[in-house]
Amino acid sequence: MNGAEVSIEVRGLVSYYGTRKVLKGIDLSVLDGEIMVIMGGSGSGKSTLLNHLLGLLSPAEGSVRLLGRDLARLTPMEMLDLRRHIGVAFQSGALFSSLSVAENIMLPLREHSDLDRKTMEIIARLKLEVVSLAGFGDLMPAELSGGMIKRAALARAIVMDPKLLFCDEPSAGLDPVVSSSIDELILRLRDAMGMTTVVVTHDLDSAFKIADRICVLDDGEIIALGSKDEIRASSNERVQNLLNRRSEEVTLDTDAYLRRLLGES
Repeated sequence: MNGAEVSIEVRGLVSYYGTRKVLKGIDLSVLDGEIMVIMGGSGSGKSTLLNHLLGLLSPAEGSVRLLGRDLARLTPMEMLDLRRHIGVAFQSGALFSSLSVAENIMLPLREHSDLDRKTMEIIARLKLEVVSLAGFGDLMPAELSGGMIKRAALARAIVMDPKLLFCDEPSAGLDPVVSSSIDELILRLRDAMGMTTVVVTHDLDSAFKIADRICVLDDGEIIALGSKDEIRASSNERVQNLLNRRSEEVTLDTDAYLRRLLGES
């Protein structure tokens, strides 16, 4: 990907929940057409970073640029236009239970295009073909398995041929065989559509299968960023603890513990 343009650029990103600093100066660039995997333990800041990339949170400090546009400087109409170029596959699938699979997939087209019903139906069937769900459009979400829901969510995410695709825990809750098929689908989508893809996951097997580069977060900071081989070879103890599923010993500060109990810190 030498010479590739930057699709996503994060500079000095700081974020708070109340008085707690959750992201502590994140710098991250995602190149055009690459798959960037964001990993980290619970509470590391993965979901918060994803919410900033989606424009759902505003930075306390720093900036987030998608496709060359600073999210903080966009008007509501400009943000709406940008979101036409973004696809999101949520962790739970987030399909509307009252709509059929095909209706769920067509929803972005209904909201953001002037296409007639017949054309939207054809596009929905095409996307179902892409995710290996041909013939399932008339089913309701409750009639789908977990893996099928993930595939349908991906079909909806790509229905408008986005330039950027964000996937939140795409293999969560799936058995290894189905999880592997989702990984293969993400790779095929990138190769076929040339999308820049950001995947948030805690699944190590999935991360090392699909990633071009991996960003490891810990306590709101990037502690490692690089290729799969570079991450595997990292000398950072916290990275190795994550990769080898080793727990970390916690040293109890008695004074700090008492202050917390008394509400003094």
